[in-house]
Amino acid sequence: MPHALIHTAYAAFNARDIDSALTTMRPDVRWPKAFEGDFVTGHDEIRAYWTRQWSEINPKVDPVTITTLPDGRLEVAVHQVVKDLSGTVLFDGTVTHIYTLTDGLIQAMEIGG
Repeated sequence: MPHALIHTAYAAFNARDIDSALTTMRPDVRWPKAFEGDFVTGHDEIRAYWTRQWSEINPKVDPVTITTLPDGRLEVAVHQVVKDLSGTVLFDGTVTHIYTLTDGLIQAMEIGG
């Protein structure tokens, strides 16, 4: 079930369907502002961050592998392609996202090294 949740979250993000993406997250979710630095907390802050981000860049992020870590968190290797709004590729590579789930929803996401 956690793997389905992760796939749903990425599919909604890639479709720019913020409402569907937020249904995979707890109301007090902690989310990294990879594009700006620092973190946001909660649905309203994520909505504002993603709206700003998508007005400047066009990211597409697809999960490749999902591994359950010994502490129960999920490590997701993703293929990420980031383009500027004119279509120029700014980044194309693999990134690691680490998720903490609580009560079947995303509680926190971190960007791994």
